[in-house]
Amino acid sequence: MANQFGQFNLKPDLISGLTAIGFTQPTPVQLKLIPDILKGRDVVGQSQTGSGKTHTFLIPIFNRIVFDANEVQAVITTPSRELADQITRAAKALAEQLDEDIRIADYVGGTDKARQIKQLGNQQPQIVIGTPGRIKDLVDSQALKLHHVRTLVVDEADMTLDMGFLNEVDAIASAMPDDLQTLVFSATMPEKLKPFLKKYMDNPRFEAIPVDTVIADTIDNWLIPTKSADKDDIIYKLLTIGHPYLALIFTNTKERAKALTRNLRGRGLKVAEVHGDIAPRERRRTMKQVQNLEFQYVVATDLAARGIDIEGVSHVINDDIPSELEFFVHRVGRTGRNNLSGLAITLYGPDEEDEVVELENLGIQFKPKQIRGDEIVDIKDRKARTQRVATTKKLDPTMVGMVKKKKKNVKPGYKRRIKNAIQRKNQMDRRIAQREERRATRKANKNK
Repeated sequence: MANQFGQFNLKPDLISGLTAIGFTQPTPVQLKLIPDILKGRDVVGQSQTGSGKTHTFLIPIFNRIVFDANEVQAVITTPSRELADQITRAAKALAEQLDEDIRIADYVGGTDKARQIKQLGNQQPQIVIGTPGRIKDLVDSQALKLHHVRTLVVDEADMTLDMGFLNEVDAIASAMPDDLQTLVFSATMPEKLKPFLKKYMDNPRFEAIPVDTVIADTIDNWLIPTKSADKDDIIYKLLTIGHPYLALIFTNTKERAKALTRNLRGRGLKVAEVHGDIAPRERRRTMKQVQNLEFQYVVATDLAARGIDIEGVSHVINDDIPSELEFFVHRVGRTGRNNLSGLAITLYGPDEEDEVVELENLGIQFKPKQIRGDEIVDIKDRKARTQRVATTKKLDPTMVGMVKKKKKNVKPGYKRRIKNAIQRKNQMDRRIAQREERRATRKANKNK
């Protein structure tokens, strides 16, 4: 069967290289965007993790490389070291299959900048991949020359914006030629990103690539209510009952990641910890240990959800529903890959009902579960509970008062049931008020 990438009229050597690494059928995002990128057009691609966007920009860049030119021809920025490493590995894997040598350099924070500057004095790479801060440092030191760059790729642009790196990307882009081709890839398209797009892009092709299913059908999606239970206890039981091959446990904050790691280690589990407060060198060492299967459990923040590609993840556990619901897809997408089965378990509290509904509205289907003793069992659908609570909420307090006065006519236990109903109503009112307050806070933060 002929390689389907041949339809793009790529160089024969590149098509052979793609075949060698197992790339024979373009993904939807590649089919949509590679032709426009090959024509030199600016592109904005909105797509989720696993859509094939990395090779969507790598393939045209490789096709355009002038092998004997000692100059930087393409720059790819990513918001995290892990993402830069992931793209570098993909680029080098393809480059190894080609007859001509391509010089690919990876520049990220926490590495030896003085050594990089010395190397740049001898020879410029042809493709630069790295984090905005380090690339900007090398440009500012006049070691990295960008005046011949043809293509700039801003990968995970929304994450770049969220982490405050867009100014560095702006400075990098300003050091490049006016006829620069700019390719921006992002899972979401925040309003604050649009001024950058307008500044550096000329009538870009915008393409939002839908996914056939929000969550791969190889993933079993469980939903476990925490109620008053200790989440540390629940997670410990999930890890010890289920005996995962490799489990990723995601937390919303670095503080929670640290606390959970301490708790699990205190119970005798060997746990890797990956978040922004871990020193770069230690993070790289930890990730190598994880990839070598020296750890069975990894506690991580959302930075890792979009920057780590670990083979063989059998379980993903969400310690909490992420504040940005798009991250849920990125987290869960770490398992169930390459047609292997995976299990995603999400813990949620009584005040997170709205967030669960929003995820369901995205097309995510949950199986309600509960831990009883040392077993994980099915429970009734939470929607049925919600309906019962809603009915209870409509109880008229005035009628409750009237019933309470008729003490002689009520059946035993009725007074207690009325009291419980009132307590449940008050609890629901408090939860609604708390949700509204959180929403207002999130809205205010987004508008800052």
